[in-house]
Amino acid sequence: MIAWFGVTVIAVSVLAALVCLVSFARKRTPNDYTLGATVLVGLLLLAQVVISIVAPFAGNEAVGDPLEFWMYLITALVLPFGAAFWALIDRKRTAILVLVVVNLAVAVMVYRMMVIWG
Repeated sequence: MIAWFGVTVIAVSVLAALVCLVSFARKRTPNDYTLGATVLVGLLLLAQVVISIVAPFAGNEAVGDPLEFWMYLITALVLPFGAAFWALIDRKRTAILVLVVVNLAVAVMVYRMMVIWG
């Protein structure tokens, strides 16, 4: 795992959570900004999948348990897309809270993935 890319994913996840939280505070429903920020986090995680496949071949092997790393990565990858799909279907204001929680959970999971990688 590339450290600067992991930090970037964490920063974008926290920023996406803040965008969603501000939108919730303004009593808005899910919109392009909240969904776009969450999908951007998902796309960054998709890039992390590619990086995680290529990194061991380049000599950057995981120090911790690779199975645990991949389970975190797969779960973190599913969360933003699932939450965005939920927010598209359930257009209520509370769907934005789901986006906030998912983006914060992804930030924590990516940090844990960085610890596992070494």
